[in-house]
Amino acid sequence: MDALLHQIFSGLANGCIYGSIGLALVMIYQSTHHINFAQGELAMFSTFIAWALVEHGWPYWAAFFATLAISFTAGVLVQRIILRPVEKAPVLTNVIVFIGLLLIFNSLAGWIFDFNIKAFPSPFPQKSWMTTPYFSAHELGSAGVMLCVLAVLYFFLRFTPLGLAMRAAALNPDSARLVGIRVSWMLALGWGLASMIGAVAGMMVAPVVFLDPNMMQGILIYGFAAALLGGIDHPGGAVIGGLIVGVLENLLGAYVIGTELKLSVALVLIVGTLTLKPNGLFGKNVVTRV
Repeated sequence: MDALLHQIFSGLANGCIYGSIGLALVMIYQSTHHINFAQGELAMFSTFIAWALVEHGWPYWAAFFATLAISFTAGVLVQRIILRPVEKAPVLTNVIVFIGLLLIFNSLAGWIFDFNIKAFPSPFPQKSWMTTPYFSAHELGSAGVMLCVLAVLYFFLRFTPLGLAMRAAALNPDSARLVGIRVSWMLALGWGLASMIGAVAGMMVAPVVFLDPNMMQGILIYGFAAALLGGIDHPGGAVIGGLIVGVLENLLGAYVIGTELKLSVALVLIVGTLTLKPNGLFGKNVVTRV
């Protein structure tokens, strides 16, 4: 029973990370109706920046918040410089741009930081009061960090004028323009927030999977499964989907298919959701008048 509970609680901790990646994907999808295939690579590159700051003597949390600021700025610049010129282009053009960004950031990380696997520090020491029979200190700490980020994001989007303007720009750009909202800049801020959320996920998962330019490719697939399962247009659903994916991954990997095939759980969920319930558990049905 203890082993089963450990797998469930560990899955919930991993699910917080998958849910945050899924949430970042949903934020981009709501504003552009495209899937950001470069989300994982942006998070990976941000994690390398945090690692470089720590290696240069910065305290962990100083490097953490500096990386968030850099990631937010980078997300805004990517939207304004690279994506804004093609935002009205055909879908295939946008897909090619996203894949190009994935390859560019992956190659840049390898060129600047090399392709060797690196250890990334955890801010939560193993021998601390946070360690329990069911959670490691890092699992509990990273879950707490991700939940705090999600709570802050929720209150920002729900109760602040800027957050409400961003939601309006994503849901109905034409009406938002009529009331004076600068939609293009709201989309850029959304990219910045998504990049920042991805950076937090990268810094929380790096101590577990270690740091290298390909570290986020599997995590992105889990995040995509979470977003689809919860509903690609439902931010809260993506978080719940991440928790479900995390628990299923751990339980099936430990007791059914083995750890080598754990990634197949996400792939099966993606295919099954698209086939059986394309709108996800919480997504809404869109009716178009013709």
